[in-house]
Amino acid sequence: MANYNAIRYNVPYSDSAAGSLRLIKTLTASSSSTLSFVDGSSDVVLDSTYKEYLFILNNIHPSDNAVAFQFNGSADTGSNYNVTKTTSFHQGYTEEDEGSTAWGYDTGSDLAQSTNFQNFTSGSLANNNDDCLAATVRLFNPSSTTFVKHFIIEAQAVNSTSDPNVTINKIGGYFNTTSAIDAIQFKCASGTIDSGTIQLFGVL
Repeated sequence: MANYNAIRYNVPYSDSAAGSLRLIKTLTASSSSTLSFVDGSSDVVLDSTYKEYLFILNNIHPSDNAVAFQFNGSADTGSNYNVTKTTSFHQGYTEEDEGSTAWGYDTGSDLAQSTNFQNFTSGSLANNNDDCLAATVRLFNPSSTTFVKHFIIEAQAVNSTSDPNVTINKIGGYFNTTSAIDAIQFKCASGTIDSGTIQLFGVL
């Protein structure tokens, strides 16, 4: 029987071993309307070099209160971010006063053959000074011209409600195209990304 407690989840940030990460690009928000990673632009690599790419989002803080944070892909090197997607959205939350808790499938936050941007949370982000979003996005084989492109999002945030709540959001989906995905964009549905960083890694 496997020893579950012995499994290591720390991944070395090096390019010397299989399963390690190689930092490609870091973008830092400063009242930014969008943060975009475009293959071949500003040293960004998003092609067949890696079979998997990892985005790590830290301390994403919106300028506006009660706003959605979103992402989308491009198949034309960033000219348009409107790739058709189908996604599945699950969320758990706990209010700060523990007045309400829940976990389940959120049919209102998923996408079904939609070109819309995918939200990271079903609620809206709060913009209090100490509120932020943290998340990871795993994108698999984006340069394939044979298969659809799968992605997995895990996000945690403080939602803007009368009783603030912490949410954990798990989203799985795919870009339903056989064209290569060569750019990814992140943004708030309104206003700007006031601060925060997004790092792009190639997974060896």
